[in-house]
Formats: sequence, C-alpha cells, structure tokens
Amino acid sequence: MRLPRQVRGRARDRTMQDRLVWQAASLLLAYPDGGFADRLDTVEELLGHLDGPAAALLGRTVAALRSLEPMAAEMDYVETFDMRRRNTMYLTYWTAGDTRNRGREMLTFATAYRAAGVEPPRSEAPDHLPVVLEFAATVDPEAGRRLLAEHRIPIDVLRGALADAGSPYEHTVAAVCATLPAATDQDVRRAERLAKAGPPTEAVGLQPFTLTVPPKRTKGA
Repeated sequence: MRLPRQVRGRARDRTMQDRLVWQAASLLLAYPDGGFADRLDTVEELLGHLDGPAAALLGRTVAALRSLEPMAAEMDYVETFDMRRRNTMYLTYWTAGDTRNRGREMLTFATAYRAAGVEPPRSEAPDHLPVVLEFAATVDPEAGRRLLAEHRIPIDVLRGALADAGSPYEHTVAAVCATLPAATDQDVRRAERLAKAGPPTEAVGLQPFTLTVPPKRTKGA
C-alpha cells in the first residue's frame, strides 16, 4: 500500500531531523582534540535547524563544553569514557563483553557499512557510538537507525551511567534515545539488569589456574 504524500513528507522530515541529531551527537561525543571548537560551532549551526526536546538536550551539552578550557575538556572526556567501564561507548561490549562473540557482533556493523558502500573506519572500532551515529547521519539513515535501535539497551545503559556521573554528555545520549523507538518495560528491565551485572564473560579456552609460587611452609612440615 502506498502511503499518502503528506505522510511520506512527514516521514522524510522526521528522518532529516533525526539525521541532524545523529550528526550533532557524533560531533559532541568525539574526543575533544584540536578541532573541538570548530565542531562545537558546527553543532550550533545544526541546532539552528532543529527544534523540540532533542535540540534543547544537545544545547545543554554544547553549553557545558563551551565553559571548559581545552585541556579540561580533554581530561574530563578521558575520565568519563576511558576510566569508567560503565561509560563505554563500544556498544557490543555490553552485549558480548570480552568474549569471542564480540568479534562476530562487531562484524555486523562492518557488514552494514560495506553494504552501504563505505569501508569501516581504520582508526576506530565499528561499534563505537560516534562512528555509528555518523554513519546513520551521513551515509545510510535506515541502516544506521536499525543498528542504533538494535543496540538501544546498551545506549540506555550508557545514558544512565552518564546521568549517575552527572556528566553533560548524558544530555546528548538522551537526545539520541529520543530518535529511537520508545523503550519497552522489558527493555528498561534488561538495561537495569545489564548495568548491575556488567557485560558477559567467558572462561572457555583459559588455562586452569596453577600456583607458580611455592606455598609458605608451616612449622613441622
């Protein structure tokens, strides 16, 4: 069944708005290197074409990052995303952990990128949230939305962790969540369990533990 023109127009408008959110979020969640100030300028330009809650959320992150000196922004980013396991932006870490399944799950992202005609980035893992967001914004919004929606629970876990830490990046992740289908009660419970239990682990293939240091002798032994 062909959708009415008005409905198709609204869908296109929504997709464009979501792509602007994804692009802005990708820029805000990137490491604050030498191009940090220019990226903030670009985000503010994008916000001029956005409205609604997502624009307000992204604007809160921009304002917070604007208030930081470059060195402070770098230190805050490293402390937030590199020093706290719960704040990881590698989406498959939460679904597969450090197990052999993680490579297979990351291949899903790389395969989607190649199917859309682009190669996965060499400088970053394909499941890194800013990479996925940029792909969704600039290459293939349908495939990108699907990847984001399929990993909604890890994104929710990240948002909750950032909120607990009082990080301004939480507002950006919340804006991304607003572009995805609403989380079900089951999704919320799974995210809560995952945040509490941590990622999966496996011991398959590990050598049994052996004591290499001789035990201390007791008297009379």
